[in-house]
This record gives sequence, C-alpha cells and structure tokens, in this order.
Amino acid sequence: MAAGVSTTALMIAATRAIETHRPDGLVQDRYAEHFVRHARIGVAMPTRIEDVEEGDAHPVWGRLGAYCGLRTRVFDDVVRASATPQVVLLGAGLDTRALRLDLPAATRVFEVDRADVLSFKTAVLDAVGARARVRCDRLAVDLAEDWAGALLTAGFAADRPTTWIAEGVLPYLSPQVEERVLALVDRLSAPGSRLGYEVVPGQESAGFRDHELYAGTGEAIGSHLPSLLDAHARPDSAAALRAAGWEVTERPVADYTARYGRGPDRAIDDPIRLARWGFARKI
Repeated sequence: MAAGVSTTALMIAATRAIETHRPDGLVQDRYAEHFVRHARIGVAMPTRIEDVEEGDAHPVWGRLGAYCGLRTRVFDDVVRASATPQVVLLGAGLDTRALRLDLPAATRVFEVDRADVLSFKTAVLDAVGARARVRCDRLAVDLAEDWAGALLTAGFAADRPTTWIAEGVLPYLSPQVEERVLALVDRLSAPGSRLGYEVVPGQESAGFRDHELYAGTGEAIGSHLPSLLDAHARPDSAAALRAAGWEVTERPVADYTARYGRGPDRAIDDPIRLARWGFARKI
C-alpha cells in the first residue's frame, strides 16, 4: 500500500506511535501505528520503544524519536492555543491533527502534500473507520507547485486568520521553494495568523550529514536521513517574515525540553539538538 510513500512520513508516524505507547507520552495518536502496520516497505518500523533493541539509546527511534515527539507536542499546543478558524498543514504527511486534537467544531483544516502520501493516508484511515472531528480537506499538490491556487479553490478564506504548520518540512525544500512557500503564506495570511516552522542549523555541512549517530538510519528507515535534507545554504526566513510584518520568535529545542520535561538528551553530541523552532504572528 505504501509504494512510493515518503519514508520520512512513515518514520514520523512511527515516532508518534512510540510516543503514544509511553506512560509519559507527550502525544496521543491512536492512528499512527495503523500507518506503520499497513505500510509495505523494505524495513520494519517499530510502534513501541520496547520493540527496539537499543531502546532510548537508538539514534532514530530513541533520540530522534524524542525530538519528533516533543516537536509534535509543541506544534500541537500552538494549534490549540491559536484557535484560528483555519489550520493549514504544509507537507502534512501522515499527521492526524484533524482527528486527534479537540478543535472547535467550526474549524477547517487543510492538509497539503503529495498525492501518493495523501492517498495512502486516506486509505488507511478509511480502513480503520476514522472520522475527523472537524472538516478536513486534503489537497494533493506538491509545495513546489501551485498549492496556493489549490487552497483557494478548496474554499480557503484569505481574509480569516489561519494557523500554518510547517512541521519538519522546510529543511527538505530548496532555498528557492522555502522562500516562495513563506511568501505565499504571508500573502494568504490575515492579521492574527500564526506560523510554526523548523530550522536545522548546519544541515548543509558534511559534519551534519556524516555524523556517526545517523550512519545507520538507512537500516532503520530505508533512507539515510541527513542526505534527504536540502544541501544548500538556508535562507534567513525569520528576517524575511519580520520584514513582511510578522513577529517572530525562534528558540532552541533545549528550551522546550526544559519546559516539557522530555526531549533530546542535551548531554549527547547530537546535531539535531541544535535545531530551533520558530513561531510567528502576523500583525
């Protein structure tokens, strides 16, 4: 069923499943493990940390999983707190916020991603009888294409405040596409709109790509994760957003680890701990 589906989308679903089964889990997503179980790929992804031989010491399912679990919870909380009438998930992958978050009944959620990802997602959710809490429109369009046109055609209202979530997306885009995506977000955002995004410093360097912690990611997920990130120098998106009239705050992951009591171990030399999460509000 998952032929052609992004291995990273399945990996993130697996980390949410693992987080869900933890007694102190930051995320509850009862649908995540169904994506992993329905997938037909060349590697076996776990849905519980007990299924991983190295446990929390595993670089993907342990340390990177802790990062992804914390990131999902932080971005979830932004969606909840923003309470805007529209939510747009850019590069939505296999996320299930429309089903698992207690959003106001009038909220409209738009999920933007490639057709292969969304068709697999829809098939699995239909198979398990999942029903979204709010109206959810899935738009099969690549972020490098005219996703803004597809969004407007689907009924998105540019004059209403929107919460935009680009969770684990921008680092995979070319600098030109990232700049275009954020320019479109700005153009389509009414005052009071919010945006959450991710910055991975040094992702273009050999030091990050060749770090020993991620040497075995190909065995774990079927792809060498750092090599999937775009290798070009990143644009200063925070500066571009500020110039367009947004209030922007970027904080290191360690700040959220301290706040939530979970996340990557700061004592380990892991390049992902240098990541920052940015949150912006259009004035």
